[in-house]
Amino acid sequence: MLKLLPFVLMAAIALTPACVRPLPVADGIGQGTAQRLDATSYDDYGDLLQAYVSPSGLVDYASLQANPKALNDFVARLGAVAPAAYAGWGETDKMAFLINAYNAITLQSIVEQQPLKPSIRDIAGVWNFKKHSLLGQDLTLDTIEHEMLRKQFSEPRIHSALVCAAISCPPLRQEPFTGDRLDAQLDDQARRWLTSPHGATIDRGQNRVAISSIFKWFGEDWQAQYAAPDRFTGSPKERAALNFISGYLSASDRAYLAQGNYQLTYLDYDWSLNKQ
Repeated sequence: MLKLLPFVLMAAIALTPACVRPLPVADGIGQGTAQRLDATSYDDYGDLLQAYVSPSGLVDYASLQANPKALNDFVARLGAVAPAAYAGWGETDKMAFLINAYNAITLQSIVEQQPLKPSIRDIAGVWNFKKHSLLGQDLTLDTIEHEMLRKQFSEPRIHSALVCAAISCPPLRQEPFTGDRLDAQLDDQARRWLTSPHGATIDRGQNRVAISSIFKWFGEDWQAQYAAPDRFTGSPKERAALNFISGYLSASDRAYLAQGNYQLTYLDYDWSLNKQ
């Protein structure tokens, strides 16, 4: 981070949004101790998720639409985070921020529709046209996902956390993602998703395995970390996806997938709104 002259630093602190103010210095710490700029506090977003998201990840959009202020305020706070503040965060804080922003903006995009649309795909330009203020730029949801999260971080588990408001998406968590817990949260998300009918299914009687179409669309994201040329079945990206998936299944299912003697297909993607 750039070193700032004292008067510049004090001015910057005064103008910093409340959500990214420096942590207070504890009593007894000398003046020479540097204050750390903390990542965004997501407590209000957590309350919102608890209020409107079910344990299975479905959303009460009707109630959220009737009471949108907390969501709109949170999205506005995200948009007020200064690029310099974001630049000073660690990698996990950045990823958590972008995942929360993507999911919150998606919720907002749904409830802005009067009446609610049956599917997010019924909202013209929702991913690649409509822009949102974030980190000093006007960004689309596609930019947040593909140009920032997928390109800037080597973490394919983000696909288990980004929720595009469809039934076949991974479940929306009832809590925000945070930098200090991100690894455990992504693992839990992957497990919940991959052990559901929308993540992967194994039919030994028919000798068939079906996996989410997300692996068809973005399978190359797993190849760097999960390449398995001598196990599983299919193309290199399909073998990598199956290797990743197997890590969240039982020992017997892992062995079945690894031997590769089955037909691999992709699950149909249900774009219906993930509503309660």
